[in-house]
Order: sequence, then C-alpha cells, then structure tokens
Amino acid sequence: MIRKRLPPNVARKSRILRSNLVAAKKVKVTLVRSPAGTGKRHQACVRGLGLRRIRHSVELEDTPSVRGMIHKVSYLLRCEEV
Repeated sequence: MIRKRLPPNVARKSRILRSNLVAAKKVKVTLVRSPAGTGKRHQACVRGLGLRRIRHSVELEDTPSVRGMIHKVSYLLRCEEV
C-alpha cells in the first residue's frame, strides 16, 4: 500500500488542531433552579447543555456556542471554570 504524503500546510493545520483539542478549557455547569415554568427555548438550552435535574453538574468545553447557552439561562445555573 502506498501512502500519500500530505502537503505541508495541511499537515501543519492538523497538528495545530490536535494541540488545541488537548489544551481546551473546560467549564463546570450546575443546574440550581428548575427550568419548569420557563420558555421552551430556555428548557431546550438546559437540555442542550446536558443537564437533567437540579444539582446535576457537567463539564463542557469552553466554546462560544456553549457560552451563549449558559448566558441565556444563567439565572438557572451556577458556572465555574475548571
């Protein structure tokens, strides 16, 4: 089997992406109030963050999309960086 070599710019980008995945920051999110009685979109954000019940905690990667969901339902959550 003959293996093709990747062009230098592609190989370099893949190394950079792998290094960023290893050093990604984490955020620990805990549900402290019930999403019952809130809007459907807020309940969807809570489920999208992976939270199932009160005092349930998850560790998520610190990305802009996760930060947006946390900001939207911040009144229901406790958040800390790990």
